[in-house]
Amino acid sequence: MGLFILRRVGVMILTALCLTYIVFFLTNLYPNLEKLAKTQGNFRMSDEAVASWLEKGGYLQSTPKKYAEWLGVVPSYRHTDAEGAVTGRCIYPGVDPEKAGRYCGILQGYWGFSSVFKDEVGAIIGVRLGLTGKLMLWVMLLMVPSALIVGVLAGMREGSRTDRTLSTMSIATTATPEYVSGVIFIALLASSKYGLSPMLAEAGLIEGKTLFKGTATSAMKSANFNNFFLPVLTISLYGMGYIARMTRASMAEVMTAQYIRTARLKGVSFRNIVMKHALRNALIAPFTVIMLQIPWLLNGVVIVETLFNYKGFGWTLVQAASNNDIELLLGVSVVSVVVVLITQLISDIGYVFLNPRIRIS
Repeated sequence: MGLFILRRVGVMILTALCLTYIVFFLTNLYPNLEKLAKTQGNFRMSDEAVASWLEKGGYLQSTPKKYAEWLGVVPSYRHTDAEGAVTGRCIYPGVDPEKAGRYCGILQGYWGFSSVFKDEVGAIIGVRLGLTGKLMLWVMLLMVPSALIVGVLAGMREGSRTDRTLSTMSIATTATPEYVSGVIFIALLASSKYGLSPMLAEAGLIEGKTLFKGTATSAMKSANFNNFFLPVLTISLYGMGYIARMTRASMAEVMTAQYIRTARLKGVSFRNIVMKHALRNALIAPFTVIMLQIPWLLNGVVIVETLFNYKGFGWTLVQAASNNDIELLLGVSVVSVVVVLITQLISDIGYVFLNPRIRIS
């Protein structure tokens, strides 16, 4: 097991370096750099002024050299102007260039400075990642148990009316995009003129004009039920159908296995067959699917966070991409790559423990 983990970690590091280099290369193409120079300087800058600004910032170096500086494995670029003033990535405002460090990259904990938010990228990502993590936690608590229950109930008796009903519901939730279901929920539950809220308010069953709030902005500080339930429900329904379908297929396959037939012939009750024999084996395949939902939730909540004005990690990704904030976009990409690789590693290790046949081999 130890050798397996070491090999997986080695592959993860190599994959992370390759993926981050590709993102770094694409974000540092000259049109992006030219747009960055004009955004930070003047949109009427001449080509010579743009080249001078980029040269001063070290953007005109070769991509491998810039990538190594960004990682923090080689000394950072420094520029000395005609008056002798020294500037560079490691020289912060008010710091003597002679006392400033020469290495300041990802490995040293410095992620760069956001040109849009005017703050360090690491601090921005830390706050936004925490907000999305809170959203992801509640989504997983609602989505995973619901999906497993629906999948197990559907797979217990393949082809029954219960199976057809739950399977149809699962397909419908997965086929409905978040921006559609989110708008429907807002119209039905968060509108003071349409849907259920006006009727409930008129009957005196709710306080205020709406049952839920159509925005989750205040949930960034306090995740109360009224303004946090709709985005959680929107994301959960979309992901629940896929997990439920995988669980249903796995459960249906297990229920036709030879040892299940033997248990039935011996007179074991159907409840004991499901709980003691079928359930564990049926949950092996959905475990991998559940783990892969985590990176999807991290980056796939862009639409929901924008729709409900929840300024989390996905919202930050949109802001970084739309405003050509290269440093922030690179930081977001690093977090996304690391989360995907770590969840994949946990999924592989968990699969080995859950599946005795793999562990024995």
